[in-house]
Amino acid sequence: MIQQTTLLELNTLIKDTLYSSFDQSYWVIAEISELKINRNGHCYLELIEKDTVDDHIIARSRATIWAYTFRILKPYFENYTGQQLQEGLKVLLQARVEFHEIYGLSLNIKDIDPSYTIGDLEQKKREILQQLKDDGVLTMNRELHFPIVPQRVAVISSETAAGYQDFMNQLETNKQGYAFFVKLFPAYMQGNNAEESIIQALDQIYEQEEHFDLVAIIRGGGAQADFNCFNTYSIANHIAQYPLPVITGIGHEKDESIADLVAHIKLKTPTAAAEYLIETLSDFEEHLMFLENRVTNKTIIHLKDHEKKLQKQSSRLFSLTRDSIRTNYERIYYYSKHSRFLSFNYIRKKQDRINTNLKELKNQSSKTYLEGMQKLEAYKSLLQRGSIHFLEKSGKSLEFYSKTKDILDPKSILKRGFSITLKDGKAIKSTQKLKQGNKIETLLYRGKTESIITETSKK
Repeated sequence: MIQQTTLLELNTLIKDTLYSSFDQSYWVIAEISELKINRNGHCYLELIEKDTVDDHIIARSRATIWAYTFRILKPYFENYTGQQLQEGLKVLLQARVEFHEIYGLSLNIKDIDPSYTIGDLEQKKREILQQLKDDGVLTMNRELHFPIVPQRVAVISSETAAGYQDFMNQLETNKQGYAFFVKLFPAYMQGNNAEESIIQALDQIYEQEEHFDLVAIIRGGGAQADFNCFNTYSIANHIAQYPLPVITGIGHEKDESIADLVAHIKLKTPTAAAEYLIETLSDFEEHLMFLENRVTNKTIIHLKDHEKKLQKQSSRLFSLTRDSIRTNYERIYYYSKHSRFLSFNYIRKKQDRINTNLKELKNQSSKTYLEGMQKLEAYKSLLQRGSIHFLEKSGKSLEFYSKTKDILDPKSILKRGFSITLKDGKAIKSTQKLKQGNKIETLLYRGKTESIITETSKK
């Protein structure tokens, strides 16, 4: 017959059985899937184990780190590993099995072995590097050509970071007086948002790629755990494939991050990064000075060689010129004498031709003058006859117009007994424009009269 019992009695029995069977602590390997810290400082965990083949969960358990223990374990773990105690970490924990009548089974964490986690982190780091190698991008940024004169710098950092201030101070106060164009693209350099923030800054620089020679990712010192964002595949992949050379001055001395390993140049601190840029310009300046001295020396040697050649050629040319002058002097004298003879004959022939032409011109001018005088006399006689005829005809016309004028003169018409009637100073041609009461004026040959219209006829 099955024995009856209460739930409390059963849980108490389970508790006693567990305590008697698990009366010691166990070192347990597990992955942290959840981690919460309450206001009292207690840390509550959920631990899991995954299948190595398909990565599904094959075991799960709750765990607790009481506040007084957690205050010791947390800084110890993070200082040792450089990694925050957080979800996703694989850890080696010393745990004791506990059972509570209300809350059930859980593990009480007494200790943690950080060396195991370091080994796991290193393993993940190697896996990320291998993945980058398999993707063919591991060395892409290091294979880029580093600018000879790196003066245009895009900086990814926090504006308030001491490392950024050190970087700028080193560049601005360099003894050589080199000028740098630096633009800050602000980003979080630690914490949960750092990875996304740094990638966003890289994307912003990419949109202005033509304005920069390189990218500098810098931050100051800090806890080792603060550098974990530089050990992710995502940031490493972006840096490795970035089209501009990337230099890092992250500020940690102990080891290299994955970002350091894929960057074009890795430097320990922001100050070292700035000094590297200054030294690069200094090396370029020294190379220019070397080339300048080399060109100057080569030029001096070249000029001396040519000076000797010119002196030799000058002496030879003087000798050849002197011989040529002597050789051609007699020839020039002969040609000069012959030329004077030819010129004299040519001038004499031209003078004879000019005299002949002058005689012909004189004879032709006389003939043309006589013909012109004869034509002028003929035109003079014709003009006199025409003028007399024109004057006679014009006199008759004037006489006719004078008689016509006398006939048409209004006074002549009035003298014959006619009259002119005016209204308002204008001649009246019809009674239609006259009205009773209108005042009219009648002009006679001798005098005038004024009348007032009393009656009009429209006929």
